[in-house]
Amino acid sequence: MGKKLYVGNLPFSSTEEDIRAVFERHGTVESVAVITDRETGRPRGFGFVEMGDESSASDAIRALDGSDLGGRSIRVNEAQERQRGGGGGGGGYRR
Repeated sequence: MGKKLYVGNLPFSSTEEDIRAVFERHGTVESVAVITDRETGRPRGFGFVEMGDESSASDAIRALDGSDLGGRSIRVNEAQERQRGGGGGGGGYRR
């Protein structure tokens, strides 16, 4: 089973292909997702990379965390599960 990595501080010009090329040096890349703003469609400066196995993911974290990509020092670490519940919403009635 693959291991999902969070990649932050990406240059806004980064494409999924650019990111895949960097991470493939450290093992099999299952998927790449650059997160975009819902309203504008512009990249938000972070994304996720799913590596083929834990060993490849660990190698990528060690080698790439703090490295330079397009003039920016990227952050690479293990992705955390998204917290459920608790927030958002709004639209409640106020007196």
